[in-house]
Amino acid sequence: MRKFLSLLLVCALWLAHGDVIHAQDPRDPYAYRFVPIGSKFDNPLYLTHAGDGSGRLFVVEQAGQIWIMYEDGRTLDQPFLDINALLTDDTFRGGYTERGLLSLAFHPQYAQNGAFFVYYFDRDGHTVLARYRVSADDPNRADPNSGVILLRIPQPFADHNGGGMQFGPDGYLYLGVGDGGGTQGDPEGNAQNLSLLLGKILRLDVNDLSADRYAIPPDNPFVNTPNARAEIWAYGLRNPWRISFDRETGDLYIADVGWAGAEEVNFVPRGSHGGMNFGWNIMEGNNRLSDKPLGADYVPPFAVYDHTQGCSVTGGYVYRGGQLQALRGLYFYGDYCNGNVWIAERDRNGTWQTRLFRNTRRQISSFGEDQRGELYLIDYKGYVLRLQRA
Repeated sequence: MRKFLSLLLVCALWLAHGDVIHAQDPRDPYAYRFVPIGSKFDNPLYLTHAGDGSGRLFVVEQAGQIWIMYEDGRTLDQPFLDINALLTDDTFRGGYTERGLLSLAFHPQYAQNGAFFVYYFDRDGHTVLARYRVSADDPNRADPNSGVILLRIPQPFADHNGGGMQFGPDGYLYLGVGDGGGTQGDPEGNAQNLSLLLGKILRLDVNDLSADRYAIPPDNPFVNTPNARAEIWAYGLRNPWRISFDRETGDLYIADVGWAGAEEVNFVPRGSHGGMNFGWNIMEGNNRLSDKPLGADYVPPFAVYDHTQGCSVTGGYVYRGGQLQALRGLYFYGDYCNGNVWIAERDRNGTWQTRLFRNTRRQISSFGEDQRGELYLIDYKGYVLRLQRA
């Protein structure tokens, strides 16, 4: 009887304190939570930092404003930059749209040169890459008259118009460009067409800040290929909405939003010479859609999920912060439609393991990281959340 009562006591303690016992696993998702910080924003799409040691975070709103927020949640009263006058009216009509101000990237030497880059959809049906400078008088305001358009890409449809934008460890700007949209699965075959920039990752040299155009890195893979655009670094993508580099290894992660049945994340190790084909619209995830040949350049995704688990993948980051040591080296990604967040890890043999981290019940439009490598989640409904211990 005494043993039975002891067992009952243990069970009662387990039920009463199960969350504590459950959290002893340092990678247990319930040991962590995404916590809202700061003000509510209007349709935020992205968050990044300037790399200048200021502790500032820059929040991108779809309607064309960039706001400065500090890590304690304090947000400045005036936007860093406001370009809503340059954007298509679709952005302001309410309802869902993939257009607007889509991404932001600060030059690696921003602290010295004050240059940054924005990626948006203009009034004339183009995706635009433009360079701006910070104001000479106020580090918290950009010079609105400093804008220089470096690239304009005509778009055939109203979706898949942009994508992620990141500087790589090589100092070049990597730009994700969607296939141009359409409801029939890239009906014009743009993603496999090397004479077009649609459905690609571009690699551009934007380091001459006096130029009104970008340069082509001489080692881009299609520089010497007849009829191919030299800007192209990789192709066969549908909607590479968010891309990121692992700040420690230099590996590249590309989350590509799917069409009828699958979402995928692609991996490119540092040192790659580019030229890879990620398969769209011959492949979607691991599903073959066409009998057209893929060729030797095809690279399959490392992570795939079907539309019973979500409907629009949002790429994230490899966690490299210092606050959550057990999570270092894990790649976080999510789904816009249902708020799922997954983690992925590659072992020494190159085998990937992925698992559901938790459901956030958020509309995940993006992830972000601060200069220290701490991870943020952007909820399209208006919130910025930081990952921290529960």
